Amino acid sequence: MRPWIRVGMVVAIASSVAITSLPASAASCGNTSAGFNAWVADFKTRAMANGISRNTADRAFKGVTYSKKVISLDRNQKSFRLSYEAFYKRRVDKAMINRGRAYLRDNRRLIDRIEKRYGVPGALVVSIWALETGFGRGMGNMPIVQSLATLAYDCRRSEFFSRELMAALQIIENRDMTPERMKGAWAGEIGQTQFLAERYVNYAVDFDGDGRRDLMASVPDALASTANWFARNGWQRGAAWGPGTANFAVIGKWNRAEVYQRTIAQLATELAQ
Repeated sequence: MRPWIRVGMVVAIASSVAITSLPASAASCGNTSAGFNAWVADFKTRAMANGISRNTADRAFKGVTYSKKVISLDRNQKSFRLSYEAFYKRRVDKAMINRGRAYLRDNRRLIDRIEKRYGVPGALVVSIWALETGFGRGMGNMPIVQSLATLAYDCRRSEFFSRELMAALQIIENRDMTPERMKGAWAGEIGQTQFLAERYVNYAVDFDGDGRRDLMASVPDALASTANWFARNGWQRGAAWGPGTANFAVIGKWNRAEVYQRTIAQLATELAQ
């Protein structure tokens, strides 16, 4: 899981329930747990005013408490201080490359369908999958609503995470996931390729045809949703993706850290061979 990857990116919510105003700083933000419960109560009221049902709000916030662990993790993000060479060496090894190539080879039919529909190479989406969660092995086990509520209440990035929290409620409202099942990384990332909640609402697709957009248990849904994100953010079908290209700039929208952008691109190149 890579909780530092997307927390600076803001995506507008587009969903079946119109959200006319977002609780950017419901009640008031805080840097201790003192006002957290009052903040949650106010957020629930605002969420219901924006189309979230009382049942969803009550279920989502049941047992939610302020998490000092989440705040500590948010304050200690150091991974991108490495050089590209050191970062790549730490994150990519021969076993990852071999496993990615094997997946592409053994699941050619699925990959071909994704590439045909979205115009995004399977090597790229599998590269994202490998780097984000180790092919689904490290999706995280922290309660998403609790993490997002803590970060939304915290003063450092309250507005951004308030939108993410509202989107998480929308996922529950849409019945894509239950609150109990909605677990992931400390900053609220969900599933095989670690979508933040707004990204989930806007770009997740039901590619396996079971009627739900399940980015946790369904690899087809997760990979296709990732391809959909790239396609809708400017990916140029059939074009190169190395540094300096238009497609590399799209990779930059996925992750603002250059070392991570270069690592995604290089791993995709390795997997495509």
